[in-house]
Amino acid sequence: MIKTMYYLNTLDTGTALFAAILIGIAFGFFLERAGFSSSRKLSGVFYFKDMAVIKVMFTAVITAAIGLSCLISFGFISLDNIYLMPTVYGAHIVGGLIFGIGFAMGGWCPGTAAAGVACGKIDAIIFLLGTVIGSVIFNELFAFIKPLYQAGQSGVVLVYDSLKMSRNGFVLLLTLIAIIMFWLCEWLEKKRQLPIVSNNSVVLKIMSVLLLALSLGLNFTSSKTAAAQLSDTSSSEAQLLESIDKAQDHIEPEELAQRIIQGQDIIVVDVRPADEYNKFHIRNAMNIPLEALHQELDSFKNKSMIILYSNGMTHPAQARDSLYRSGFTNVYLLTDGLNGFIDRCLKPISLRNEPLSEDMDLKVDNWRSYFLASETMPKSATPQASTSQEPLVDANWLEKNLGKPSIKIIDLRSQPEYNTGHIPGSLALSVENLRTDINGIGSMLQPADMLARHMSLMGIASDDAVIFIYGDRVHDATLAGMALERLGHKNYAILNGGFAIWKASNKLLTTDLPTVIASKYQAANYTDEFTADSQTVLKYVQNKKAVIIDVRPADYYNGTKSDEARAGHVPGAINRPFSEDIVKTNDIQQFKSVEQLQTAYAQIIPTKETKVIVHCRTGHQASQTFFVLVRLLGYTNVLWYDAGWSEWAAKQELPIKK
Repeated sequence: MIKTMYYLNTLDTGTALFAAILIGIAFGFFLERAGFSSSRKLSGVFYFKDMAVIKVMFTAVITAAIGLSCLISFGFISLDNIYLMPTVYGAHIVGGLIFGIGFAMGGWCPGTAAAGVACGKIDAIIFLLGTVIGSVIFNELFAFIKPLYQAGQSGVVLVYDSLKMSRNGFVLLLTLIAIIMFWLCEWLEKKRQLPIVSNNSVVLKIMSVLLLALSLGLNFTSSKTAAAQLSDTSSSEAQLLESIDKAQDHIEPEELAQRIIQGQDIIVVDVRPADEYNKFHIRNAMNIPLEALHQELDSFKNKSMIILYSNGMTHPAQARDSLYRSGFTNVYLLTDGLNGFIDRCLKPISLRNEPLSEDMDLKVDNWRSYFLASETMPKSATPQASTSQEPLVDANWLEKNLGKPSIKIIDLRSQPEYNTGHIPGSLALSVENLRTDINGIGSMLQPADMLARHMSLMGIASDDAVIFIYGDRVHDATLAGMALERLGHKNYAILNGGFAIWKASNKLLTTDLPTVIASKYQAANYTDEFTADSQTVLKYVQNKKAVIIDVRPADYYNGTKSDEARAGHVPGAINRPFSEDIVKTNDIQQFKSVEQLQTAYAQIIPTKETKVIVHCRTGHQASQTFFVLVRLLGYTNVLWYDAGWSEWAAKQELPIKK
């Protein structure tokens, strides 16, 4: 099976570099042999004086099309292994026009210009220099032309899908077009007595017949393959029935209990309704509705053991059959369902009819301790909520504590809004002042030493309680909270409802600016272990041992909208938009109740100690989800991917899914 370097995530390795050098050498060699190191020859096609470019380009296109289709049809490669450029109509139309005009005027394209430079052509050097300058100008003007750059984003669009044709049928059509163009070029060259790439009509006839035979053969093969797949389906049905008959598709409750306790790589799925799941479920089990199984389990297809259970076995068996027909061969049923698991693994020894062996007695005790104990809160690298300050405060509490030296109030609205009226004693701060560019990624939270200087300038001491006041964006307050988390400063809270709740409560406002005495902020002896990088996220994408939550709006998650070069989401990530944690009443935005949030997140995170990674585009919105999980709900193993989708989309070697 051929695996491309994109599929294997090895684009940044020495092997990929070596392969690129070899391919580049071969590419340059054949460009030169084709005469494409001459701008006169290249531009001749625009004046119908030299048809070599058309012949070579159509030869390349049809060779690639037939070759790739052969590899796909015979199962050597999958389209999933290949990076396909998304279609952006606005950018492609304008870019194509610029490219065409530049090609006609300059006589070069970037690849042939490189070959020209290697041959010492002055015009090629000037052309490439212009390309570099144009790239710099594009980068500097990107903020202004970004709407055009993103206009008409349509994801990956395949021509044969748009034409409602099969892939091999489209290859046949493309082959016919190529053959017509070859003969048209031949006729034009003879008629106008142009330089001829090959004046041997016999060769052209043989090549035409060969190309046509190959493309027709592909279509015949695809028909045979479809029939074979139908036969395979019948065979797989027989295999399924055989496995059911021999109970090979079952896993016994005792075996499941041992596998879970030993931490084996298994996926346990509870297909019951959410209310039943919330009352009791097998520890570490995911709750996925029957109708969502195919979508949610796609990333686990044939990679880990998937165990389905309900109270009994009817619904899991139906789901198993459906998944099996979709190609899942790693799905098993829990024998006798949850009822059997409780009866055989969790039933007290004193209530059993039959005596157990000493070894089984010990196992039952272990199982009961593990599966029936209240969820523990082990020590974690994730910062824990401080006991000295509740994570949310209300307007009445804040009013009673105004003026206390140990309480610092930070207003995160814009400076003009702050100037028109603010809570007495509050200081203005823009969260953007807490962010910077790190390793080429913008809007990253600053390092601890820089954040400590901000705290010093605002007169905040390491033992102060800090209260954040947000305007129209709750996540401004949670991002500011992340700055304190990075400093190991746990004593902070958010005014639930922000400035709007204070104003609606007719509390005191002022335009007076407070006096600030700079402090010497001493950051705690604390290491930020809650911020994840792309490699950490990739590790959990591959080992499937974390719940990854993409908090961006659904259209960004689905890839229908994007602010980056690539659209989609991290493979295996679950979409829960950050906005779903907020309720808005009369322009007052507040967090939903803890009970509502607990119920919602219990649907997607098995336990409080499950590894969780939250991300958005730049960490801003994800900071709100982090706050909800860690500060409000007590989840103990949460990571925050600050660089988020802006970094993930920019790194071509990282996988995406739509």
